[in-house]
Amino acid sequence: MTPRGWDGADYQARFDALAAGGADVHGEVRFVLSFSPTSVLDAGCGTGRVAIELDRRGIEVVGVDVDPSMLSTARARAPGLRFEEADLTDPTFDLGRSFALVVMAGNVPLFTAPGTQGALVAGCARHVGSGGLLVAGFSLDRGYPLDAYDASCDAAGLELVERWSTWDRHPVAEQAEYAVSVYRRLR
Repeated sequence: MTPRGWDGADYQARFDALAAGGADVHGEVRFVLSFSPTSVLDAGCGTGRVAIELDRRGIEVVGVDVDPSMLSTARARAPGLRFEEADLTDPTFDLGRSFALVVMAGNVPLFTAPGTQGALVAGCARHVGSGGLLVAGFSLDRGYPLDAYDASCDAAGLELVERWSTWDRHPVAEQAEYAVSVYRRLR
């Protein structure tokens, strides 16, 4: 059993089926590319869907995830990419470098243990370079409210730049079910 109880091959098969049926599975990639980053940390990369597409489009990318099954699938799909097995909530986690942009796509904050989201944000923020961005999209109806996320970003020295209700930049509605937030490193 993996830490999440998931099977990487099964998880990827769902996205492959969506793509084969014509679904757009790269909204997060287009969003990230709109900021023209030179390097990206795909935090909570899962099977590498976002990292692999960013690499295909010429962006230097590193993926990190805690789940060995997900990473096994990612490495099989893109053996030339760097995928690290690590817990982003661990305060000692350090890749020894920073990135122009760190992205948490696919509800990453919701898959950490309750109460560890602040540590997750801090771990990601440590890897955001000067003037760089932290981009995260997650559902708002699953126990991690935006005010808590905003407080974690503020504590990590990040400032809100923009917020949307989708990766396609739809405005945030009063009762939004999803949010995509872009934060910039201040210090």
